[in-house]
Amino acid sequence: MNGIQQLNRTMLFFFAPFLGLLIYLLSTQISIVLPELGDTLHTTFSIQAELQQALGKLDKMNSDAAQTRTTVEKYFELYAKSATEVAGMTQLAEAASKRPTIIFDSRVASRLGGKLSRTASSGNIDLKLYTFSDSKYKGYALKIDLKSDKAMQMVLGKDKVGGSETTLEAVRRYGAVAGVNAGGFADDNKTGKRYPLSTTMLGGKYVYGFEPTFEDLAFIGLSKDRKLIGGKFARQQDLDKLNPSFGATFVPILLQGGKKQSIPSLWINSPARAPRTVVGNFKNDQLIFLVTDGYDERGNSGASLPELQDKLAALGVKDAYNLDGGGSTTLIFDGQVINRPSDNGRLRPLATHFLFFK
Repeated sequence: MNGIQQLNRTMLFFFAPFLGLLIYLLSTQISIVLPELGDTLHTTFSIQAELQQALGKLDKMNSDAAQTRTTVEKYFELYAKSATEVAGMTQLAEAASKRPTIIFDSRVASRLGGKLSRTASSGNIDLKLYTFSDSKYKGYALKIDLKSDKAMQMVLGKDKVGGSETTLEAVRRYGAVAGVNAGGFADDNKTGKRYPLSTTMLGGKYVYGFEPTFEDLAFIGLSKDRKLIGGKFARQQDLDKLNPSFGATFVPILLQGGKKQSIPSLWINSPARAPRTVVGNFKNDQLIFLVTDGYDERGNSGASLPELQDKLAALGVKDAYNLDGGGSTTLIFDGQVINRPSDNGRLRPLATHFLFFK
């Protein structure tokens, strides 16, 4: 085989596959369509157009932000205005709530014919001390609004049956803001002890049992719901119905249901005038103690019980009771003795005391 033949054979081997593929395509009649160059999508990118679009969006965002800020500021203005209005309404409500008290206090002062000299107030209690003068005696009025169960308490002298101490000593020992003498007492001359008179209660319990009323005595105390209670009781169950918390005994009853009660002749004439301590309550359950000065117990100075009965009725007091008087009469306020004790200016040691706490 010469060189030409060898070249021809090589070329045949090389082109044979392509020749076979061409024959196959011609025999199957497959058509291949190529896209025209004119159908190609041409995209034009413009930096300036994109920038304008972005700036437009930014302007809208600024506008929206400004509008949002304006809306928020309006809400803050409305909130501030509402807060101011609410504060104003609260002040008006507080003023309105105090108005009945102001009117009541003014009415008491006017009818009492005295002036307000001292006050003490807290969440527990509201105390107002007035001084007043009658044509025949000088007196003091302690008006009390009990706001909690801790506001008022009765204590025994030195905290024991048979013990005695002055009201000032009891006030100091307990840290009270005010104090008034309470019930009567009976002395044991052999032992020197001073016992509370008749029925006496502390902490809802009888100190030494219940004693039926005798010789016009009356129980005077406070119920567990802070209401003044009192009267004559033949049976313990009748007193228990009033749910007493504490109380003492003395004589006589001055007012019941706003009506004057008959005063035993012994207490009208023996003595006719004396230092006195009486207690009463108003329709709103506030308490009032009237304390009058007297130089002695001979009946020439101080107030008579009918005079105090008239004074209490004029004040609009509902129920009222006489407490121990004479040399026992004591009124303490802010650690000071307010009245003039009739035992030559000396305070008398007593078996029971009413104390008041801030």
